[in-house]
Amino acid sequence: MNPVETTGSERFEVAQDLTLRDLRAALAAGWRDYVARPGYGLFFGAVFALSGIALSYLLIARGELVWLIPAAAGFPLIAPFTAVGLYEVSRRREANLPTNWSTVLGALKGRGDEQIMSMGVILFVAFGFWIIVAHGVFAVFMAEAGAGSESLEFFTTPTGLTMLGVGSVIGALIALAFYSITVISLPMLVDRKVDFLTAIFASLKAIRTNAPVMLAWAGIIAVLLFTAMAPAFLGLFVVLPVLGHATWHLYRRTVR
Repeated sequence: MNPVETTGSERFEVAQDLTLRDLRAALAAGWRDYVARPGYGLFFGAVFALSGIALSYLLIARGELVWLIPAAAGFPLIAPFTAVGLYEVSRRREANLPTNWSTVLGALKGRGDEQIMSMGVILFVAFGFWIIVAHGVFAVFMAEAGAGSESLEFFTTPTGLTMLGVGSVIGALIALAFYSITVISLPMLVDRKVDFLTAIFASLKAIRTNAPVMLAWAGIIAVLLFTAMAPAFLGLFVVLPVLGHATWHLYRRTVR
């Protein structure tokens, strides 16, 4: 592990020896936190799930069915910010501190310096950027095919399948970029009094020094989130909080 000087008063080290066992241990610890404090997990899972349901309903009501796919694909980009309260639940449980709604919801304010809110703005900008990019990709392919936005049948055509392939590659690159800057930074901002640039640096360092394991974690998150979203977003009531708690424990194994 290499020491890293923060811009504040704290020092930290980023582990360089993570293994797949650490991912399994983090998931197991995340499940234990969820079972021990289910009310908080269900609340944040409900916020995320109901937001997805509302977005889907809006698109369907407007007859913009083809936008369901890019919206659903980009929706997980805001999951890390939704999970901030879950990081606080895990932090307090680990430290044997009392947990209540005031402290959990207050975690969004971070250490009183708006650093977490700054990260939240970045994530929502990322989601908006993805929607703009997806709109451009869809507009090009749909104009070429002369298709409208009221039917999903377009996606079964050769042009539609090509569009999905191009969009998926671009979306994956955007998601990977934002995963790299948030996977460690958000729980770190909950845990320590550092600025968001220092937290992003720590997150990028964790990705660079533990690339195979951190990419595996990204894959696990993607598979579980999209699987949970399939049944009308209802799986998010369990999957989001478990992943949120697990991400905290992975952070604790990574930054010391």
